[in-house]
Amino acid sequence: MHGVTVADIRRGEDIETESLRIIDSEVPEPRPYQGEEWQVVRRMIHTTADFEMLRLVRFHPQAIAAGLQALRSGCVIVSDTEMARAGMPLRRLTPLGCSVRCLMSDPEVLALSKAQGITRARAAMDLAVATIRPAIYVIGNAPTALLRLLEHIEAGQAAPALIVGMPVGFVNAAESKALLMAQTTIPYIAIEGRKGGSALAACAINALADIALAGRKGDA
Repeated sequence: MHGVTVADIRRGEDIETESLRIIDSEVPEPRPYQGEEWQVVRRMIHTTADFEMLRLVRFHPQAIAAGLQALRSGCVIVSDTEMARAGMPLRRLTPLGCSVRCLMSDPEVLALSKAQGITRARAAMDLAVATIRPAIYVIGNAPTALLRLLEHIEAGQAAPALIVGMPVGFVNAAESKALLMAQTTIPYIAIEGRKGGSALAACAINALADIALAGRKGDA
């Protein structure tokens, strides 16, 4: 421990503020992302301590505007994991009138998965598209969920305001995200390559929610 200085910061919000300050200082201007896009990427770096996000995060040109509009309208968000759902806290979403659903354990999803011999992630997308029609999809784990959602979009059966597409792994993760980014109809926030995960996908929505809430306070 010799030569190491430990900052005397005790409150959680102070730790977060100091963390974001450190990230800002270690990524000086000009940054590869500006404005609200930087606020999202900075939150992703804060969540992972991974500065490789600086070259991997991709935004559709309308992603920020579409995401903020959906959140401010009190939208429904569907996630592909309970971890991602839990990572979007109610303290951020309830003031906006938003809710988050994860259908992975829904009895109808389990029955559909068994009957058709498909993954629960794929079945959950089918049920979400058919019954909920959420404005935002948050996919941080299952490439099959993202691929199935893209099939629904191509068939004209889904038109979400925003897709946060960040499935992680070695089988179809990079490929599913490449397909997402190749389409231009639906706004997206994605991570190129194999990296991703539920925590990253959730924190992108948290960053947008913070922006939406800050804007609301500014209008008050």
